[in-house]
Amino acid sequence: MAIRYNIRMAGVGGQGVVTASHIFSTAVINAGGESTIVPFYGSEKRMAPVESYVRVSNEPIYEIGEITFPHILMVFHPQCITHGKSYTNPFYYGLKKEGVVLINSNTPMNLEPDQAAELKELQAKIYYIPATQMSLDVAGIDLATNMAMVGAIGAITGLSTIEATGTAVKDRFLGKGFVVSGGTAALDSVVERKFKKKAELIEKNLAVVKAAWDYAVDHGWSAGGSSMADQTAAAASKASASASA
Repeated sequence: MAIRYNIRMAGVGGQGVVTASHIFSTAVINAGGESTIVPFYGSEKRMAPVESYVRVSNEPIYEIGEITFPHILMVFHPQCITHGKSYTNPFYYGLKKEGVVLINSNTPMNLEPDQAAELKELQAKIYYIPATQMSLDVAGIDLATNMAMVGAIGAITGLSTIEATGTAVKDRFLGKGFVVSGGTAALDSVVERKFKKKAELIEKNLAVVKAAWDYAVDHGWSAGGSSMADQTAAAASKASASASA
């Protein structure tokens, strides 16, 4: 039985949103799932809106294009909410019922009353993680904010493992992945120059991923053992039971 998760990542230029989507998608594949990404951005400027769409399944994926009705939203910068710096407004537009919302913020945000009411009606699960602060504390720079977001969503959803994510991070910075634009390549170059050796870059990014993963687990957000394989088996069992009834 097919299992599908649609993920919309929203942030601003310079945060590595597209890189995060690539790493998370690769981590899902490393963990035994199927995944594709579609980045979407205009001018490659710092603080300009950026979105990237990740599709995850246990079966081959053929759809492309924008994700209008996501199961999961990842908001990399509070201004995507407060200043409308997003291609999708309001930021939760199209979110499916009981969807997951992960927001980079040190504290819960004071959403507009109508926004809060709509999210409550959707029974959305909203998680706030201090991703940028975590990046500063662990890596010494804010450019690993995206790694914190990847680590947290991996733990929350169970769609990847910490090991699969670690391999995806290493592959990305060892040049085994792909670069979707000149802006992404330039950002990679800036990150690399912050560290004397690429090994140190990878080590710091992995440390941020783990810190965020542990943060999610410690706060009781983790999906536990609900991996893609577990979800596939559960769906197959449910389908079999329904057919027998």
